[in-house]
Amino acid sequence: MLEKLTRTTTRLTRCALPALVGVLSASVAAAGDLAGTVKVDGSSTVAPITTAAAEMFQAKQPKVRVTVGVSGTGGGFKKFLDKDARLRTDITDASRPIEAAELAKATELGVQFIEVPIGIDGLAVMVHPSNKFCDYLTVAELKRIWEPGSAINNWREVRAGFPDLPLKLFGPGTDSGTFDYFTAVIVGKEKSSRSEYNASENDNTLVQGIAGDAGALGYFGYSYYEANKAKLKLLAIDNGDGKPVKPNFEVIRSGAYKPLSRPLFLYVNAESYKRAEVRAFLGFYLDNARSIVEHPRVNYVAFSEEIYELGKKRLSDGKTGSVMAGAPPGATDMAELLKSH
Repeated sequence: MLEKLTRTTTRLTRCALPALVGVLSASVAAAGDLAGTVKVDGSSTVAPITTAAAEMFQAKQPKVRVTVGVSGTGGGFKKFLDKDARLRTDITDASRPIEAAELAKATELGVQFIEVPIGIDGLAVMVHPSNKFCDYLTVAELKRIWEPGSAINNWREVRAGFPDLPLKLFGPGTDSGTFDYFTAVIVGKEKSSRSEYNASENDNTLVQGIAGDAGALGYFGYSYYEANKAKLKLLAIDNGDGKPVKPNFEVIRSGAYKPLSRPLFLYVNAESYKRAEVRAFLGFYLDNARSIVEHPRVNYVAFSEEIYELGKKRLSDGKTGSVMAGAPPGATDMAELLKSH
């Protein structure tokens, strides 16, 4: 399943390569004839960005192999913090900040890391395209549907006037940062969710599930909705003010899509960053971040150039640790946090 997603994102970025590689920064051209392997794993949400960056970088440095695995944010941190140093990844893609238990594990193993913001994502909430009765849901309704112990199994139990139609739920698995973020901002406690739903770390599997059931309701990263919007119906979200907001890239960038907007990250092993091929890949990635993140084949929201410059400075300065661990969920003022730590 995970291999299928990796193949899918690779196909997408190969399509994007001719349009982008000619205009992206030639920052790696002066890096010399590099060779080696850069190992990346983690979030399925961040994977399309990193896969695109890897494809474009390898076009300039064909002797460097960048592998991009997809095991979810939690699964990625497990590989990043493997007890056997030989098995650790160089970079982990994350759709949430590193958590306290992961920080403790890093300390225990002596793994130092550099935290780099890479983009912004919104979480899309979707139903089957034949659903004509629901155009939005409130955060309170989503909480009642997804909280532990919820007995809501029919649309008529969600809101008065909804039809008698079995409700079938689809969402990311428990190793996913998307799952962590959704449960934190919707249910009120991270990882707190009903267990009776169709879970997968593969967003393409979730697309197929929602598109295949008239009573479906599910969530995953907005970019996957954009890539599959002919098969799905996107819902607006009412954060409690009676004004439902339907996401698009500009709405997500503006911060108006609350509470389902979030920053995305790379976590870089500080020891790995000493290797020339890792430095060159990350330099290329951040020099071209806006073009890669917002390319139609990737479909995320880029940070400002200031954020990427601050990320590059953290790498060049070897600034280890996290500025985001324990911060409130959502799109916090990233520039101020990066400057203050």
